[in-house]
Amino acid sequence: MLEELREERAMLEEAIIALQKIAAGGGEDKPRRGRPPKSAAVDAPAAAPRSSRKRELSPEGRARIAEAAKRRWAEARQKKDQA
Repeated sequence: MLEELREERAMLEEAIIALQKIAAGGGEDKPRRGRPPKSAAVDAPAAAPRSSRKRELSPEGRARIAEAAKRRWAEARQKKDQA
């Protein structure tokens, strides 16, 4: 029984060491997948600021979109009635 506990302790110590390596960034030789951490973004150049002005849709553009939507719904109703 004592030997089993020692084996389990050795396994736990190995697991702890492996987790510490991963946490320190010294995991595997494969490159890290996913989004880089915020600390890596500090060196990146700042993006151009977006304009705070909202784009507006002209009344003509709004009417074209409304007309297209009406046509789509009319086609859908027509297909539904035929089926």
